[in-house]
Amino acid sequence: MALLITKRCINFDMCEPECPNQAISMGDGIYQIDTGRCTECIGHYDKPTCQQVCPIDNTILVDPQYPESNEQLWDKFVVLHHADRL
Repeated sequence: MALLITKRCINFDMCEPECPNQAISMGDGIYQIDTGRCTECIGHYDKPTCQQVCPIDNTILVDPQYPESNEQLWDKFVVLHHADRL
């Protein structure tokens, strides 16, 4: 599943530069995650870095509107980072 930044976000500005997929950007008042680019850091890290660096618990959650298996997230990672090598 892609991740979702909730309204608990305080715009601490740590998540955006940590995202290896450039999936996080400023939205209307809080950061937002592009579900087309979010792989939950599969292919990069063991855990989503945005969740790791966020100082507010339960601010970045799994988005139930975008269910994806680990295999689907891996496939997305490959497309995002290896398309030029295929």
